[in-house]
Amino acid sequence: MRAESLKELRELRANHPEALAAAARDRKRRPILDDSGRMMIIAADHPARASLAIGGRRLAMADRNELITRLMAALLRPGVDGILATPDVVEDLLLLGALEEKLVFGSMNRGGLRGASFELDDRFTAYDAVGIAASRLDGGKMLCHVDFEDRATVATLESCATAVNELSQRRTLAMIEPFVSHRVNGKLVNDLSSQAVITAAAIASALGRTSAYTWLKLPVCERPDEMEQVVAATTLPIVLLGGDPAGDRDAVFGIWESVLRLPGVLGLVVGRTLLYPADDDVEAAVDGAARLVRPELASKGS
Repeated sequence: MRAESLKELRELRANHPEALAAAARDRKRRPILDDSGRMMIIAADHPARASLAIGGRRLAMADRNELITRLMAALLRPGVDGILATPDVVEDLLLLGALEEKLVFGSMNRGGLRGASFELDDRFTAYDAVGIAASRLDGGKMLCHVDFEDRATVATLESCATAVNELSQRRTLAMIEPFVSHRVNGKLVNDLSSQAVITAAAIASALGRTSAYTWLKLPVCERPDEMEQVVAATTLPIVLLGGDPAGDRDAVFGIWESVLRLPGVLGLVVGRTLLYPADDDVEAAVDGAARLVRPELASKGS
């Protein structure tokens, strides 16, 4: 039972909630990496952390119809391997049939709401390992802020380690997004110096009883020419995150292109930069990023 439109999607949710489990059960899956050994994932887990703003648009991601429409457009583009999202978004796309033979990563800890006094107490309020397995997803992603002056960090580290253990028991990929952070005038700020990104990667790499299924989702540090040192800090697979869309897109793409050449960097996990580009041309933004991950797409005219 699938929805052909957003109107039908709402009707299915109201009248046939069992269709969600059926869609997850019947979804056609694929290997994590294809023959290229590369990966491009569209991220859409921001709303669950109360992160709805993009640039000057405070509620840019609040319109769910628009978000789903943009996601479906992105997922249809060549070179896009899948999505990272919370259960509500994943299930919308499942019912619309948009995730066949796509990778699906479930976002797990969304309790550390952006801007909240408890942001560092980042509890697992979305997917858990049991739910990821039940929905036949390809992995779970967790955010891991480390503030050396905030005791809430310890609980988050422990929770992330538990999640890594539970995912690895199921031979399921655990994608950790670590940051060293601190508060400035009460606001949590991520330190993007190379030293901080290296430190965050070192901490995240050792979470759990095995790193066999652990990947790192890392930011480009504030001096991109120092990313070689960051990448040298781990042998775990790395994907780059996009972060807040800011600055000239061509300049951002140029930085991504250079970092993607480094050993161990397998691809991009990017959301708002591609879903809400300044010119609102989602297809062009996604195609440009996809060609960075898989340069051979340029020769095919995609």
